[in-house]
Amino acid sequence: MNESLSAAKGTTTVGLVCKEGVILAADKRATMGNMVTSKEVTKIFQIDDHLAIAGAGLVGDILSMVRLLRAEAKLYRAKVGREMSVKALATLMANILHGGRGYGYFAWFLVGGYDSKPRLYSIDAAGGVTEEKFIAAGSGMEFALAILENEFSEGLSLEDGMRLAAKAVNAAIKRDVYTGEGITLVVVTKEGYRELGDDEIKTLLK
Repeated sequence: MNESLSAAKGTTTVGLVCKEGVILAADKRATMGNMVTSKEVTKIFQIDDHLAIAGAGLVGDILSMVRLLRAEAKLYRAKVGREMSVKALATLMANILHGGRGYGYFAWFLVGGYDSKPRLYSIDAAGGVTEEKFIAAGSGMEFALAILENEFSEGLSLEDGMRLAAKAVNAAIKRDVYTGEGITLVVVTKEGYRELGDDEIKTLLK
């Protein structure tokens, strides 16, 4: 990651729970004030086989959190002999953020994964954590949430959920000046973590 991105901000992220799994989606733009600093920023990260996070906020803080959580997930596997649960990962992150409040991580995180069932958590910069069925974070969240509020329903199929997540981020891209450059979309099911290709995302948006 370029050092100039340490103070750059990632923008819009979306998460939703479907019948078969969790979906995380985000745009690819990073900004610094009114300047676009990168058009290829990754905002969704695999932490373990069935665990992922998305971050909106300072890119450097998001990457630092990812490195820490990956290390903690490996340590947990070594000590306990199994993967950390989604709730345990969310609790760990909330504790880290709360411990550094005021001068710690300037980011809003979504934690998604699959253990006994798909789960999604929202965690703010002060460590406040809530379990959600759908959520959006970042500068374009109002536009994304408008789509999610109107179209989300319990028990969505994975295909319909992917289409809705892509549509929500795309709405932010169209209306929020800090959101843009395309969409990253990840699915976490009992089979594991999978990132969709660009052609698959284009098909979802048709």
